[in-house]
Amino acid sequence: MILAMTPSERRNLRNGLLFISPWIVGFCVFMLYPVVSSLYFSFCDYSVLERPVWLGAENYTELAHDDVFWTSLGNTAYYAVIALPVGMMLAISVALLLNTKVRGMTVYRTIFFLPSIVPVVAMAILWLWILNGRYGVLNYSLSLLGIPAKSLPAWLENKHWAMPALILMGLWGIGHAMVIYLAGLQDIPVHLYESAEIDGASWWQKTVHITLPMLSPSIYFNLIMGIIGTFQIFAAPYIMTNGGPERATHFYTFYLYNLAFEDLRMGYACAMAWILFLIILGLTLLATKASARHVHYER
Repeated sequence: MILAMTPSERRNLRNGLLFISPWIVGFCVFMLYPVVSSLYFSFCDYSVLERPVWLGAENYTELAHDDVFWTSLGNTAYYAVIALPVGMMLAISVALLLNTKVRGMTVYRTIFFLPSIVPVVAMAILWLWILNGRYGVLNYSLSLLGIPAKSLPAWLENKHWAMPALILMGLWGIGHAMVIYLAGLQDIPVHLYESAEIDGASWWQKTVHITLPMLSPSIYFNLIMGIIGTFQIFAAPYIMTNGGPERATHFYTFYLYNLAFEDLRMGYACAMAWILFLIILGLTLLATKASARHVHYER
C-alpha cells in the first residue's frame, strides 16, 4: 500500500511520523517495554539486583496457594463491591441536585467538586484526624446525637470498622464522577421532559424513563473508571492503616508493593500485576457486555 502512494503522500506520511516520533519513542520506552518485560519477569525469580532466573509458571502456582494473596484480593473485592455502587449512586444524586435552577448554584458545584482535587496524601492525613477514635470530628458529632462514648468505634483501629471507614472516606471524592454526570444531565434534550410533563409524568417517572436512560453513557464510563480505580486503591490505606488492623485493609496493590519494593520479589509481584490486569480486563468486558442493551446514545 505504501508503494502505491504518490510522492506527495509518502512525504506527508514521513513528516507525520517525524512529528509524532517523540510520542512513539516515549511510548516504546516508558510503556511498551515495561509491559513486555513485566510479562517476562512474571515467569522468573527476579530481585532487581540480580539477573532473572526462569521459573516457568511457578510464581502463578505459588500465588494460588498464598493465603495473603487471597486475603488481599478478598479485601479489594469487598471494597469495590460496596464503594463503587454506593459512590455512583451518591454522585448521580448530587448531580441531580446540582442540576436544578437555584441561586448560587456555581458556588455549590464548586464546593462539592473541591474535595476530589485534594491531594491523596493530604486527604488521608485529614481523615486520620476525622476518624480518630478519641478526638475525631466524626465521633464527636455522633456523641452530640446522644450515642455513648463507649459505643463509638475506634474506626481505624478496629478490624470490623477499618474497611467501612475507608469506604466512607472514598465517598468524599465523588467530584469527578459528579461533574461527568452533570455534563450528561445538561446534554439531555429539554423537549423530552416537556413531552413527559404533557403526558402527566411525575418527577420519579421522568427520572427513571428519561434521565437515567439518557445518562447511561456517562454511567457506563464512570462504571469502567470506577472498576479500574477501586481495584487499584493504594495510597490512602497505605498512609492511614498500613494494611491493618489484622490485615483488614491489606489491599491487593498494597501486597504487590510490599513484594516488589520491600521484599524485592519483583517476579512474584509482576505475576500479581498481570493477574490484576486480567481481573480488571474481565470485569470491564463483563460490564461492557452487560450494558450493551442498557446504554442509549442520542441519535
